[in-house]
Amino acid sequence: MSTITKAIEVEADVTTVYDQWARFVDLPRFVPGLDRVEQRDDVHTRWTISIGGLKRTFDATITEQRADKRISWEPRSGPGHSGTVTMHRINATRTRVTVDMTIAPAGFVENVADKLGFLDRHVQIALERFKSFIENRDSNA
Repeated sequence: MSTITKAIEVEADVTTVYDQWARFVDLPRFVPGLDRVEQRDDVHTRWTISIGGLKRTFDATITEQRADKRISWEPRSGPGHSGTVTMHRINATRTRVTVDMTIAPAGFVENVADKLGFLDRHVQIALERFKSFIENRDSNA
């Protein structure tokens, strides 16, 4: 089991940042390896990911959503990972985003990826892509 914590500061107000993370169907636009997220209702989602040539689908439950503060989820099926994205207002136009994830790799490919630090780098790349996405959101529409 691995715990990953990564943070980044973005030039966007906290409400814009929170609203973007809360639009789960848009997450594949900046999270590499995430093919699709379906929001089934207010708390149930289905995720499709591709890792090392393997495609997996799993269900997750949103366990906490506090506007402009945080979003947390836990798996209901499939790969064991849970996480929290926290937004911290720095000032009117700048927000710190922190991702905390606990991942229980399953199978050879995921365990190797974890041991080599790929999962850790994967979260950092997702945050960097989010920063670019949110700071250029007017041109992303």
